[in-house]
Amino acid sequence: MPMIPLYPLSRDLVLVGGGHAHALALRMWGMKPLAGARLTLINPGPMAPYSGMLPGYIAGHYSRDALDIDLVKLARFAGARLIMAPATGIDPVAKTITVQGRGDIAYDVASIDVGIHAQMPNIEGFAEHAIGAKPLDTYADQWARFVIRAKAGEVAPKVAVIGGGVAGSELSLAMAHALHNAGVTPEITVIEAGPRITARTEAAEEFLLGAMRDLGVVPMTLAKVLSIHGGGILLADGRMVESQFTVGAAGAFAHKWLAQAALPTTKDGFVRTNAQLLVEGFEDLFAVGDCAEINDTPRPKAGVFAVRAAPVLAHNLRATLAGRALKAFRPQKDYLKLVSLGEKRAIVEKWGHAKAGAALWRWKDRIDQKFMEQFRSLPAMATADAPREVALGDGLHQPLCGGCGSKVGPQTLSAALQEMPRIGRSDVLSGPGDDAAILRTGTVTQVLTTDHLRAFTDDYGLMARITAVHALGDIWAMGAAPQSALLSVTLPRMSEALLARTMAEILREAGAVVSAAGAEIVGGHSTMGAEMTLGLTLTGLLDAAPITNAGAKVGDALILTRPIGSGTILAAEMQSKASGPDVAEVLQSMARSQGDVAEILQGAHAMTDVTGFGLAGHLMAICRASDVAAELDLAAVPIYRGALELAQSGHRSTIYQANADAAPVFGAEGARGALLHDPQTSGGMLAAVAAAEADGLVAQLRAKGHAAAVIGRVIRGTPSLSTLR
Repeated sequence: MPMIPLYPLSRDLVLVGGGHAHALALRMWGMKPLAGARLTLINPGPMAPYSGMLPGYIAGHYSRDALDIDLVKLARFAGARLIMAPATGIDPVAKTITVQGRGDIAYDVASIDVGIHAQMPNIEGFAEHAIGAKPLDTYADQWARFVIRAKAGEVAPKVAVIGGGVAGSELSLAMAHALHNAGVTPEITVIEAGPRITARTEAAEEFLLGAMRDLGVVPMTLAKVLSIHGGGILLADGRMVESQFTVGAAGAFAHKWLAQAALPTTKDGFVRTNAQLLVEGFEDLFAVGDCAEINDTPRPKAGVFAVRAAPVLAHNLRATLAGRALKAFRPQKDYLKLVSLGEKRAIVEKWGHAKAGAALWRWKDRIDQKFMEQFRSLPAMATADAPREVALGDGLHQPLCGGCGSKVGPQTLSAALQEMPRIGRSDVLSGPGDDAAILRTGTVTQVLTTDHLRAFTDDYGLMARITAVHALGDIWAMGAAPQSALLSVTLPRMSEALLARTMAEILREAGAVVSAAGAEIVGGHSTMGAEMTLGLTLTGLLDAAPITNAGAKVGDALILTRPIGSGTILAAEMQSKASGPDVAEVLQSMARSQGDVAEILQGAHAMTDVTGFGLAGHLMAICRASDVAAELDLAAVPIYRGALELAQSGHRSTIYQANADAAPVFGAEGARGALLHDPQTSGGMLAAVAAAEADGLVAQLRAKGHAAAVIGRVIRGTPSLSTLR
């Protein structure tokens, strides 16, 4: 669930990039947030790799989990909304950040910490046949795949590193060690244009060269790269260096979008700042880390400076928002440099002196682990004291979930509907129970539905997309074509400027989904309240008979088009227990349209979208309407990554127990059985189709990228659910 602000929101603080300084500033913000400020983090994905542990990961000493800062958990702790998409531009005059696929995000105060890249566009063939050592996550992922292929004998273990500086040397040793451990003999070449491997001291260089000899890494100096090809590197003197994995580590390059922005930059495209870390000429825009350069005190591109700058940045961001004085950042002239040597040995170098040994690697490891521990074990912040005495109840202690996890239970809702008066209009062709009401106006048959969601993310645009897809599911499930929509918006109290920004973002993203489905937003309603709630009321047009819950036939196969487990993952995310990549995958899936699914399944005998009452609850609705029973193949039901483990550890959504009581599944036990009752937001379509057509339909759905599966069958019997024996 999003954080509920206790004070009206009045200022937007936007952090662009999840670099080290921003990660630390977010942690500090979470320890002491500023009332009235809305904090946003924009980053390409849910994780931010820590550069200090990259060589250890490449060598195989660390897992990928050990390398990454989980920005989803960090944003939850900081009370920040996280937009998981790359920034592609900035307008410092209009004060907007352009985000890929999301348009412009406005700010009052912003900070940039997007790091650098090591792509080498001036070398022919680099983009097609090589990879930069930065961004770290891209390099790390491709390296992991290469090691697997080399170990399997699918590719020769021939590697080339362009750049013989400390970074290139360190990575070459790490890759050599990893390949040795994989059981293959590496052939690694370090290509350096200068006359020597460029360590900062001769003593450090000797240690590096010795480690290279031990691991079979060949340094090649006075070698200028002319072009890169699929099988290797062509040098200016005509020599060819064979390589199946080529890494660029010969410099730091500014991101193109940043270098092209209307910002003061160095000749290399790095943003110029003053000692207060403010971008030169601006009083509301900061830049820090490798993407920036302080005018009076330029320093090498090293993570230590970003870490040291973080407290000053955190102070200055707050001070700018609150109208207080700023502090200056004074970077040290020199810093301790710890360089790993592939194996668990390292060099330490400072003030022109160097030493090497295993003890130094352990020291480096302790420093790195201490840094990462700040994000692995975020402190439990003080909450409002629980009342000393409460009225008797039935255990309503779990925080209320968002999305469909906050729905009223199925039995409670059904009982209330039974008491609802009806006048029996002839143009209303259905009553409560199906996905949408069926209406007749003259010769036109129309369907009508409404859906509202309690927000589970502060990313307003993403929430709007998910809400629209979720609401459209009822129209698609009936076999109708979306026609019109009314949008209902409840927002926390905020200033007029923030209201305008937020409404524009919600309307833009919801409108994009509704328009793509062929419908029009024709109006709606807005208000302010305690928290964000979004809803849509939709109409759709039918060209043929509607697909309802009734119609399932004995022998039909049951198809599910989307995994289950979103409610469990979102419930765990509220407690910072779900992993960032798992949360990101669920959110991305929920925001994807299912209009193409409806087209493929238009011949279904019965169909519904799986939402708040869970897979079992919605399948039971089909069984009751069709007077049949169903058997589920529990192992065939697709489950979101991470959901099974969270269910095994006891995570449940708020409505879980009510769902389980309303639609028991005989024979379903354990975590997989529990997930059958997990409420889904923007869940998949559940369709009963002719058994002979099922495999072909699933193949069509998978070809479109949907994780569809045949999960069971319709059988003769009183309405009930069981697992296949």
